[in-house]
Amino acid sequence: MRHRCNEVAHTPRLAAALLGSVLFAAVDIVDAAAFSLLPDRGDAFLSFYLDNDLFAGTDRNYTNGVRLAWLSGSRDPKEFGFVQRGLQRLVGDAKSLKLFQDISGFRDTSAIEYNYGSSVTQLMFTPEDPEFPESPPGQSPYAGWLGFGFSLHAKDAFALNSVELNIGTVGPNAYAKEVQDFVHKVKGVERFQGWDSQIPNEITVNLFFSQKRRLTFLETGYSGFSVDGFGEWGFGLGNYKTDLYVGALTRFGWNLPLDFSDPRLSPTAYTHQPFVTDRRESGRWSLFGLFGFRGSAVARDITLDGPMFRSFDTGVTREALVGGLYAGIAVRYRDVQFTYVQTYRTDRFKEQTGNQQFGSLAVSYRF
Repeated sequence: MRHRCNEVAHTPRLAAALLGSVLFAAVDIVDAAAFSLLPDRGDAFLSFYLDNDLFAGTDRNYTNGVRLAWLSGSRDPKEFGFVQRGLQRLVGDAKSLKLFQDISGFRDTSAIEYNYGSSVTQLMFTPEDPEFPESPPGQSPYAGWLGFGFSLHAKDAFALNSVELNIGTVGPNAYAKEVQDFVHKVKGVERFQGWDSQIPNEITVNLFFSQKRRLTFLETGYSGFSVDGFGEWGFGLGNYKTDLYVGALTRFGWNLPLDFSDPRLSPTAYTHQPFVTDRRESGRWSLFGLFGFRGSAVARDITLDGPMFRSFDTGVTREALVGGLYAGIAVRYRDVQFTYVQTYRTDRFKEQTGNQQFGSLAVSYRF
C-alpha cells in the first residue's frame, strides 16, 4: 500500500485564506478598476464550458471539468486597477516588459484593444476502478481542483494575448467529491469509494499566458463559405501547473461568426472577438465545423505530482509530453452559440492504460 500523509478532516483556515484572497482580488478589481463581474453590453460574452468523458462512454482519469467565464467589452487602459496594471506588464503592449513586447505579435500598439475577464473552474480526476477505498496503484489519483481567475486581454488585427492570474485549491476544499456524488446520485449510478484518499488541500497560485495569431485561408466578406482559424501557444507557471504548449484551430463553414469561442475548457478559455476586423456577420445563423490540435510539455501538474509543500505519494509518474487532437461542430443563432468537440488525448501519466477520449460542450452568449 502506498504511503499517504495524514489528511486533515477539515481545514477552515485554508478555506478562509482562499476566500479572503479571492475577495481581496475581487474588491480590488471592482473598486480600483471600476470592473463589473458581469460584462458590459455590446461586445461582451458569458461562456459555459463542460468537459466529460461520459461523452466517450468512460468514467475515469480526467472525468469532468466545468468553467464559467465572463469577458467585458472593450475598456480604456485608464480604468486599469492594481490587478490589471500588473497583468499589463505581460500582454505585449507599450507598457509591457521588453521580452513580451518582442513576442507580442502586435504590429501597431496604438491599435490595441483591451478586455477584462473573470472565471471559476472546477476539474475532477478519478481512477478507473470506483470500488477501491483509495486510488489503486498505477491508476489516476483522486484529485479535484477549484480555481478563480482574473484576466486581461489585449488584441489587434493580427494577435490576441491573454494573461490570467488564478487563485485556487486542490483537495477536499475543491468540493469535487461532493459534486460527483450529487451527479451520480441523480443519475442513479455507482459512486466512487476512494475520495478519502484524494490529493490533500493546498492553495494554488498560477499565472497563465496564451497567444493566438490569426490565420485567414478563405474569407468571403459578409456571408458564404469561409475558412479561418488561429495558431496558438502559451504557458502556465505556478504550483498548480507549469507547462508550455503549442497548437492551432481551423474553422470552416457558412457565415462564420466574428467571435471565437474556445471549443474546450482551458485556464484561458473565453469567448470574444479575438482580432480587430472590418468583417461583419450576415444573417441570424452560423453553421461550421472545426478541428485542431495541441501539444504540451509539462513540468508540473498537481493532480499527478501531488502538492508542492507537503509529502504525498500519488502512485503515478507524470508524462512530460502530452498531445491531443479534437474535432467538432458549432451552430450560432443570433447571440447564442453552441459548440461540441470530441478530443483524443495521449497518456498523461506513464502507468495509464490506453489513451483518453472526452467530449467538450461550450455555450456562449454575446451581450
